[in-house]
Amino acid sequence: MDERNNSKALIGIIIGIAVGAAISWAGSDGGDRINAVPIFALCGFLAFAINWLAFVPSAIAQTEHYYDLVGGITYVTVTIVAVLFSSELDLRSTIVAGMVLVWSLRLATFLFRRISKAGKDSRFDTIKTRPVSFLMAWTIQGLWVLLTAAAALAVITGGNREPLGIIGYLGIAIWLAGFLIEVIADRQKSRFRADPANKGKFISTGLWAWSRHPNYFGEIVLWTGIAIIAMPVLEGWQWATLISPVFVIFLLTKVSGVPMLEQAADERWGGQDDYEAYKQSTPVLVMKPPSSGDGPPQSPGG
Repeated sequence: MDERNNSKALIGIIIGIAVGAAISWAGSDGGDRINAVPIFALCGFLAFAINWLAFVPSAIAQTEHYYDLVGGITYVTVTIVAVLFSSELDLRSTIVAGMVLVWSLRLATFLFRRISKAGKDSRFDTIKTRPVSFLMAWTIQGLWVLLTAAAALAVITGGNREPLGIIGYLGIAIWLAGFLIEVIADRQKSRFRADPANKGKFISTGLWAWSRHPNYFGEIVLWTGIAIIAMPVLEGWQWATLISPVFVIFLLTKVSGVPMLEQAADERWGGQDDYEAYKQSTPVLVMKPPSSGDGPPQSPGG
């Protein structure tokens, strides 16, 4: 069984590196360079290298404690490197760089505080004792950073400087909306969990009455906003970096986001009338105001 798991993990690592190399090549098309090295490709290499370096002490200690924090550090590092080594930034690239830094610092801090309180992340219970599988998780995080930030990096390193225009301002507005949704949803859930009276209950108030995963919806919206900002300055193979919001949607709805949380919630509260009513009246992802007859259950949880 261990040999089979190692083989699958190794294949996953190879695929992750291959996809990262492909998007690094595409994003580098026509972009700024340091001598002969494309800056976009340098950022792609750093996204993996930082996570591989962090894997070593984490594997030795068999801990996932710094996983999310390293993810945030990776975003910050590749963005700063892109800014420092690219040609002079204009308003579009400056705003995009600021967006990535603000989002990544906020999210990394939030997730690190959460795991510090919880003591562990159950996603890693089995794989942190399996070095190859654990390495795959860190490799996938490097790929996550690269693919998610691809459109932003293309703007910063692409060298094509154009006025923001209507499309640029539209993208900024969409990013702001998504960022606010994610921040508000995370804070509402944190306050809910901090109240001893809510122990063992599920949240169905605030934005969580509009969606069962409003924080994920906000994240998808904000990366879509950055992709829209990027569109007017993309050229050639750089258009492949618009995979950014597509990848975020795929990751959150098919891999590590919604499916895992929905399964955990069903195992914990499935069959309870209030939880089943909440599921029926509340969209899984895309936010929708609750109708007058679809208010949240009066006594959520159990």
